[in-house]
Amino acid sequence: MVRRHELSDAEWAVLSRLLPSSGTAGRPQSDDRLVLNGIVWKLRTGSAWRDVPERYGSWQTLYTRFRRWALDGTFTRMLKAIQAEKDAAGDIDWLVSVDSTIVRAHQHATGGKRGPSTRTKRVITPSAGPVED
Repeated sequence: MVRRHELSDAEWAVLSRLLPSSGTAGRPQSDDRLVLNGIVWKLRTGSAWRDVPERYGSWQTLYTRFRRWALDGTFTRMLKAIQAEKDAAGDIDWLVSVDSTIVRAHQHATGGKRGPSTRTKRVITPSAGPVED
């Protein structure tokens, strides 16, 4: 039985051959399918690593493997390989939409440094009240 956020047998068959082989000596590595299911559960639910159910193993193991695979490009290679296979099979429609829409951003959304203010400064003096510069 496949749970809600877990990989099906067909998905696992595709992804398992794209994962790097474990070359560690000593302690046996956690099951890749279990670890990948834990990572998928975390990413799909948006929860914290510490909140991943124990059935997937230690959250530290999941996080460590996620970081290793992210940094060594495993996820990027997996995506490119799957896209190439699906494209060769004609399963992907590459729809490119080009239009001339202009989206204007507010001046404060641009992230630039502010220049001198163009607003009138008001100076308050104790005796005369507000005076314009």
